[in-house]
Amino acid sequence: MDSIQKTEDTKSANQVKFAMLKDNLSKGIIGQEYMLDSLLVALLADGHILVEGAPGLAKTRAVNLLSSYIEGDFRRLQFTPDLLPSDLTGTEIFLPQLSEFSFREGPLFHNLILADEINRAPAKVQSALLEAMGERQVTVSGVTYQLPELFLVMATQNPIEQEGTYPLPEAQLDRFLLHIPVDYPNQTTEKEILRCVRNETLTKDDEQKARTQLSQKSIFEARKEVLNVHMSEQLEDYLVAIVIATRNPQVYGNKFENLLEFGASPRATIALDRCSRAKAWLAGRDFVTPDDIQDIVHDVLRHRIGLSYEAEAQGISKDQFISELMEEIAVP
Repeated sequence: MDSIQKTEDTKSANQVKFAMLKDNLSKGIIGQEYMLDSLLVALLADGHILVEGAPGLAKTRAVNLLSSYIEGDFRRLQFTPDLLPSDLTGTEIFLPQLSEFSFREGPLFHNLILADEINRAPAKVQSALLEAMGERQVTVSGVTYQLPELFLVMATQNPIEQEGTYPLPEAQLDRFLLHIPVDYPNQTTEKEILRCVRNETLTKDDEQKARTQLSQKSIFEARKEVLNVHMSEQLEDYLVAIVIATRNPQVYGNKFENLLEFGASPRATIALDRCSRAKAWLAGRDFVTPDDIQDIVHDVLRHRIGLSYEAEAQGISKDQFISELMEEIAVP
């Protein structure tokens, strides 16, 4: 009991705020703790998140609820095959009274963006989003416009329907910090969801009035604290070894030979570093452990590696490949 109390006392003010934020989100989103944790990690690591799951699993609700508890605005974008890049970035409008063009900002100029069914948009639209995610800016008619400092994209994909979809290019997938699979809740959780929705309907107005928002200043301060979380040199070597192993897996055994088409980029190393620190910070620690790296490694790597036809023919999944490769890498 004393050790628990000591841990709580040593938490920074921002760690306490984020713990309260997670508690508030958990009350509104039942059965998706992993997705909520990933959202907070992405928020702290200043990255974007790709969520893959069937409709109705609270993906939209999660981002919308997060936006209600932090200082920022939210915009949902429904991606369809007829979407145009200007529908995201904005466009220039001619003003007859001034005889000049004026730029009208598009929905990307918001803090939290939900790109719903992102793989239904054609390549031109995905390219527009690529610049926004990678450079935090958009270019219209040769003029570059900066996006808000707090900018997070949560994109969703439906793994069931493939007709009328455009697979995301590797360059865009690499821009996502995390790739999270979301599954259906179990029977007990589903019953809790039913009760939560019923109670929320009765107390909706009161809850919205009582919500305390986390300021953007606190978020930026928390990000600095995350970067200051200690990671030993041995853990840095371990982290780098994991990413390097995805490029030359055959070094760890003949069973990995010819199973990989391409490995993870240096962005994976940076993402794994930041996410591991964010995991440790959210847990109330000022140092990273091997468990922090192992807990997040699948989400960082699964969209950054490409399996060969031979691996697919053998029924090997990306998660299985990563797990087996991790077993061969020595833990410090």
